[in-house]
Amino acid sequence: ATFPKADVKLKNGQLRFPLGGKVKLWFGISEFYLPMPSNLDYDKIREIRILPRNGQFYAEFVYKVPPIAVELDASKALGIDPGLNNWLTCVSNVGTSLIVDGLHLKSLNQWYNKRVAGVKEDKPQGFWSKQLGRITEKRNRQVRDAVNKAARLVLNHCLKNQIGTIVFGWNKGMRQEINLGSKTNQSFVQIPTARLKDRISQLCEQHGIQFVETEESYTSKASFLDSDELPKFGEKPEGWKESGKRVKRGLYHSKDGSKINADCNGAANILRKVATTLGLCLEGV
Repeated sequence: ATFPKADVKLKNGQLRFPLGGKVKLWFGISEFYLPMPSNLDYDKIREIRILPRNGQFYAEFVYKVPPIAVELDASKALGIDPGLNNWLTCVSNVGTSLIVDGLHLKSLNQWYNKRVAGVKEDKPQGFWSKQLGRITEKRNRQVRDAVNKAARLVLNHCLKNQIGTIVFGWNKGMRQEINLGSKTNQSFVQIPTARLKDRISQLCEQHGIQFVETEESYTSKASFLDSDELPKFGEKPEGWKESGKRVKRGLYHSKDGSKINADCNGAANILRKVATTLGLCLEGV
């Protein structure tokens, strides 16, 4: 249920939500009250949403956030390669890099799936219970917390180094259509990278950082150090072959044998995808 600001009144630190004449007639209840959050300004609230989720109710307060003026340089860019064990691998053209670990979130999901499977064992399809609602809500809160903290890590890195452009590698639908085996599929689809991308985009808008989304085909195969050609998805030229190769998980060898982190190679190539369009200098990588 959505309540516009005009319908909600503040009385003695309590917000009054009207329920209308029909509810009053049927149930004898004309309104309900919730405490006004102490960290919000009542005048800035636009609307309030009441959301039922897994046996609980949440109140969402919608308000406008003013832009934050910070000194940034749009020619300084950060390339982001999303993954699983390394949730986000970030490489900039000013000589900095950052990896956001994804193992903790992966572990949370595996524990959640194990608990759900145990509760649902020998139960009919579509079975649900209060216990499932509790563990699902706990897992959702943990995921939401992880998304916010990971996005804040990336933003703080940009603010610290005055980076004014973020380039995020993303193929639409890749998390749903991916085929890496049942176990890896389950982990990939349940890791909320799309929500994290949207959260980073929101923080960029608030702080005046340019957010660019680009497809990431062949960024993992091609060698950044050897300046391999980066074809678009479905447009690979006949006879195209990468100069380097991934020798094992997490390790990439360039043509001359230089060893670099495989995900960092991918993040650097994501910057190369848009370097010409955005006029970026990549010597600092």
